[in-house]
Amino acid sequence: MTLERARQLLKVQADFGGFYNANSAKLILSEVQREHGQAAVDGLIRELRLDEIFGFAPGTRFAGGLALGREQ
Repeated sequence: MTLERARQLLKVQADFGGFYNANSAKLILSEVQREHGQAAVDGLIRELRLDEIFGFAPGTRFAGGLALGREQ
């Protein structure tokens, strides 16, 4: 998945907000994590304000649709 496509998909999820959309966002961020790394995930979280909308903090690792916590 390209970062542009991830950005588009995450924007839709963020616009709706809510629990189910947070789960969808985690799946998208898991894919970004796998393909592009932590820096790309952190950039999308900041850019789309996912910290405010879903509570995803920069540094949070995503894998398999799970938020695994922050890297130390």
